[in-house]
Amino acid sequence: MLNTLDLVLALLALAVVVVSIFRSFGLPPVLGYLLVGAAIGPHALNLMQDSPGARHLAEFGVVFLMFSIGLEFSLPRLFAMKRIVFGLGAAQVLGTIAVVTLLGKALGAGWLASFALGGTLAMSSTAILSKLLTDRIELDAKHGRETIGVLLFQDLAVVPLLILIPALTRPAEELARTLSLAAVKVVLLLALVLFFGQRLMRWWFTQVARRRSSELFMLNVLFITLGLAWLSERVGLSLALGAFLAGMLISETEFRYQVEEDIKPFRDVLLGLFFITVGMFLDVGLILSHLPVVVLAVAVLLVLKCAVAAAASRLFGSPPGTALRTGLWLCAGGEFGFVLVSQVDGMDLLPTAWLQVTVAALVLSMLMAPLIVQLSDKLVLRFVASEWLLRSMELTRVAAQSMTTEKHVLICGYGRSGQYMARFMEQEHISYVALDLDPERVREAAAAGDTVVYGDASRRETLVAAGISRASALVISFAEVEAALRVMHHAHDLRPDLPIVVRAADESAMAKLSQGGAAEVVPETFEGAIMLASHVLALIGVPLNRVVRRIRDVRNQRYALMRGFFHGASDAAEGPDAAQVRLHSLVVQPGAYAIGRSIGELCLGEFAVGVSAVRRSNIRGVSPGPETVVIAGDVLVLNGVPRNLELAENRILRGA
Repeated sequence: MLNTLDLVLALLALAVVVVSIFRSFGLPPVLGYLLVGAAIGPHALNLMQDSPGARHLAEFGVVFLMFSIGLEFSLPRLFAMKRIVFGLGAAQVLGTIAVVTLLGKALGAGWLASFALGGTLAMSSTAILSKLLTDRIELDAKHGRETIGVLLFQDLAVVPLLILIPALTRPAEELARTLSLAAVKVVLLLALVLFFGQRLMRWWFTQVARRRSSELFMLNVLFITLGLAWLSERVGLSLALGAFLAGMLISETEFRYQVEEDIKPFRDVLLGLFFITVGMFLDVGLILSHLPVVVLAVAVLLVLKCAVAAAASRLFGSPPGTALRTGLWLCAGGEFGFVLVSQVDGMDLLPTAWLQVTVAALVLSMLMAPLIVQLSDKLVLRFVASEWLLRSMELTRVAAQSMTTEKHVLICGYGRSGQYMARFMEQEHISYVALDLDPERVREAAAAGDTVVYGDASRRETLVAAGISRASALVISFAEVEAALRVMHHAHDLRPDLPIVVRAADESAMAKLSQGGAAEVVPETFEGAIMLASHVLALIGVPLNRVVRRIRDVRNQRYALMRGFFHGASDAAEGPDAAQVRLHSLVVQPGAYAIGRSIGELCLGEFAVGVSAVRRSNIRGVSPGPETVVIAGDVLVLNGVPRNLELAENRILRGA
């Protein structure tokens, strides 16, 4: 056995390496912690015993997790989503528990053990699914709203399950009294929090914040969190419930976001320790010896949860395609399943083999969750006949909106940025077609006369229906990088010469988006900084023309394509803009004169034309050197005045 320092260092080293690997593959770190626990546990390397002390310390990870959920608990949000949360969410959780309880009883387990197993398997992964919904821009889709609502109810359902499962272990004659007493305690505690605690908490945090000490603020957060957890335990409830109530108290104050940032390191580290202790429980040898049972358990879990969630969604009026998508999104296990497993293990409700198979099934289902989500569209189209009709109707609506447009701007995403973009287009009398996945936003904007239609821009057929073959430019106005890359991939296949401008939240994603083929990436932080600086310079007396010149110079240095603009049909052939430098995208077709020659050999400088960028195989290079050799299929972005651009194009294509 190792001494304490050796053990801590080994534990940290394993956690850093394994979690880094899982992060790099886009897998949830909880699986990495479970793997570390399995490696150092008594069933593998036996570096650390599964001691009560370690479990008690790890329990504080659950405490801080429940505190974070309490921080996100919003009564107005719950009220706005009450039908999905308390209707669909309750149907999914209770339906899964009921089916698993009956199945467990049929297989020989007791009622209580089967009920606890049902609660464990009913949970889905909030961390995995919320990230996937964000990356795929499906938070506002119908199945996305249903998934978030169910996840929210699952988070709330953990609190009563943590109270109910231990209470059910009492003798039958004491059960009613125990549950009644627990219910009274919870009601009193909630009344204290909701009616008296919020005003007191806001006053107390204000007093602490006035001291302007981050150390004191952090100590106060820990005191409130652990203090209410201790109080909850002292009255016979769980530590997690007290922490949840502490989060609820603070969520209604203006200090919520600061508290959330301060508590996050404690929560993540202690929660990692909790999952390590759960991983120590894993007996890999036993799981391998029962591998067929584990595979069967995973299949039953996925099919059962998918069926229950889809049936519940249908019950609440969703079409078959949406119901199946919701079921596929929610069919895998979740982090709270491990929380309930640890509680079941502590009460010896199930045989060891059952618990090992359950934990293995949860882990494997969570690993499969991203793949299931990726295949969800294909599965829905395969098994739901009406989905083809709905998809064709959606494409028909998109095509009907765009069929009369020519040289339009295709706007992907109609949030605030997309709407501001559309206003600019209208003022310049440039037509546009916008695609968005929020049906309420689309309905409101379309009723007001905006050219916006419901459609998923990340689908190839939607871009075709929106008239990408006739568009003059494409704008991606949302900031999700992976989704933007999917849109660009399809756009380049359909129109390799189409200029694409992408919005980014900051400059961290610029390289990836540029390599994806964006003609320009506009980071909000950079533009915000420019505007802040320009206002400051103007207010302190710097001449306005100098401020404007400075902004132009900075943008020219930052944006390679700022030294020109793409010409559209609405640009006047004559007038003050007619002789300005413009940008022109030229596809080098097979047989062109420039193929095999370098940019320098083409001598485009004779026409005062430069090459701003070269896009090759969906990778864009800005300001290419004269040694860059042109190959067939390249897209050259030229800059120059209109007459000279014609001469340069003639040189590139025919050598004239």
